[in-house]
Amino acid sequence: MKLEARTREPGDPRELRRSGRLPAIVYNKMLNVTVSVDLRAFDKAFRSTGTSHLIDLDVDGTVHPVLVRAVQMNKRTRLPQHIDFFAVTAGQKVTVNVLIELIGIPQGVKDGGQTDVQRREVAISILPRLIPERLEIDVSGLTIGDSLHVGDLVDLLPSEAEILDDLELAIVAVVPPRVAEEEPTTAEDESGDPEVIGEEREDDEGESESESESDED
Repeated sequence: MKLEARTREPGDPRELRRSGRLPAIVYNKMLNVTVSVDLRAFDKAFRSTGTSHLIDLDVDGTVHPVLVRAVQMNKRTRLPQHIDFFAVTAGQKVTVNVLIELIGIPQGVKDGGQTDVQRREVAISILPRLIPERLEIDVSGLTIGDSLHVGDLVDLLPSEAEILDDLELAIVAVVPPRVAEEEPTTAEDESGDPEVIGEEREDDEGESESESESDED
């Protein structure tokens, strides 16, 4: 995925945003450059790559392979306000979280059990160009009482990758069905007034707390 950027001079970031561009920074140990990117182009790229995949950021003709390290959001509008791009170095490993995708329906679920998903991603150290889009793990053979752990992902990764999470952590388990217990109905329950969910009392009402946005870069 490629994204174009322009170097920018210090100024009011609000004016930049009103023009449809976002302030950003490209950095690593040897680099620190302030840039701007088109809001719509960034939104398209970020939806495709997230924080775990490389973007080729073209800054005035110089291409930097980068990862999105942080996106500051406006709390009210939920629109991006500022982006931190980390420029990766060839041959240097990076730390990323990779999505875990469960494939198939466990046999234990077909037998009446339930799936208990405990982790949706795993932290790994890996060369940037080897970052997998996702890790697919087959759960169709799991029966009630079975589980898969982070260590079961090792064979799905390139040999150069290192899992940073505890290998004993569970990813998914198939558990017995939960039996709901019925609560006895009392005469008081039948005759009392119905409970009103979410009704506010006058003495609980107050002014909503306003949120202020910081425009500092």
